[in-house]
Amino acid sequence: MLVIDTSFPATGFNDRNGEPVGQLLVHYTAAPFASSLRTLTRDGVSAHYLLPDPHEPSYRAAGYDELRAFRLVDEDKRAWHAGVSQWGGRDNLNSRSIGIEIVNLARDDGGVFTFPAYGEEQIEVLIALLRDILGRYPRVGPTDILGHSDVAFWRKSDPGPRLPWRRLFEAGVGAWFDEATRAMYQRRFCLGLPPEVEVERAFQRYGYAPAKNRQGFELRTRAFQMHFRARDYCGFLDAETCAILYALNEKYRGL
Repeated sequence: MLVIDTSFPATGFNDRNGEPVGQLLVHYTAAPFASSLRTLTRDGVSAHYLLPDPHEPSYRAAGYDELRAFRLVDEDKRAWHAGVSQWGGRDNLNSRSIGIEIVNLARDDGGVFTFPAYGEEQIEVLIALLRDILGRYPRVGPTDILGHSDVAFWRKSDPGPRLPWRRLFEAGVGAWFDEATRAMYQRRFCLGLPPEVEVERAFQRYGYAPAKNRQGFELRTRAFQMHFRARDYCGFLDAETCAILYALNEKYRGL
């Protein structure tokens, strides 16, 4: 059961200026509930929703027994969660997206990342929340349900590789590739990868921003792998990664 709590309205938001909602962006907070709530309601950043971890001590200390989603900013307002970002050739994603922050204590220790698993209850409520939102925005397609790292791969890693995107897809939320198509492309690419300029076009065709240099190409590959091949997200472009990308484009872009 989805419970929406509106007890903590954020101060950081403004108008969408007529931009329709086109994407749903998932983030992790990298902080406990109490400090995440302070940051997202007072400190110049915000999100439309905050989804706690029901077993995290600061959430329990706040007196909550059940897991609820906190609406911090009304959906018709522009929350400040995406920052510099791009998808499908469009930037200024704050104006055209809904942001969901999930409490998860991920860490970045000088580029060495720790990605804790998300709780079962968190995933169940996330699916219910995404379905609820999508019911109001039918124009948001499967390829527009994204992680922060998908739209800002050069600087962000959230929600990380532990978010079960395939499970979301199986629940009717988001995109995933067809396994048979992936296997067909992988057999081809095991004989040789396509030219990198072609792979660059394929990434952009799916929606990712262009890679400005070698580091950007690797970071974008890493972000893609965290979303679609979480067991190995080293950023190295291999036959399986290419196969997944091409299978997604064939399924969702008709190419």
